[in-house]
Amino acid sequence: MSFVTCDLCDDNADIVSVVTGFNWFSYGGRSAFGGEIVTVKCFEDNSRVKEHLGTEGKGKVLVVDGGGSLRNALIGDMIAENAVKNGWEGVIIYGACRDVDALAQLDIGVVTLGCVPIKSVRRDEGQLNIDIEFGGVVFRPGEYVYADNNGIITAPKALL
Repeated sequence: MSFVTCDLCDDNADIVSVVTGFNWFSYGGRSAFGGEIVTVKCFEDNSRVKEHLGTEGKGKVLVVDGGGSLRNALIGDMIAENAVKNGWEGVIIYGACRDVDALAQLDIGVVTLGCVPIKSVRRDEGQLNIDIEFGGVVFRPGEYVYADNNGIITAPKALL
């Protein structure tokens, strides 16, 4: 998948929403990725992230509202490796990741607010496929998200 979010914005200005207010970091092996939105809402507990990335994800991007916490990583190398095996395009986390050197070697996009070496707590909590909001954008399951080094955008339909 080859695109630049700047061009997608220019060509679709009337329908795209742009995530603002954050300085995102790209840790995965893909610098640009996009697909159908699947959501998880959780706080410092990656149970639902692990569970969902263990399912078929071809053409999909998992968008996680981790409450902006940088205290516990919501994804690391093992969960990301499983996501690659299941065909996920990428993961966007409003929160943290870990194992960043290993993530850079994987064929998946991983964009987060930062990294921390501390693993997630596991309380088997979190919500799947609900509307979530951060950066002034509502992420709706079934809509589309695109991310690259310029930023993150959403659209109600596929742009590619």
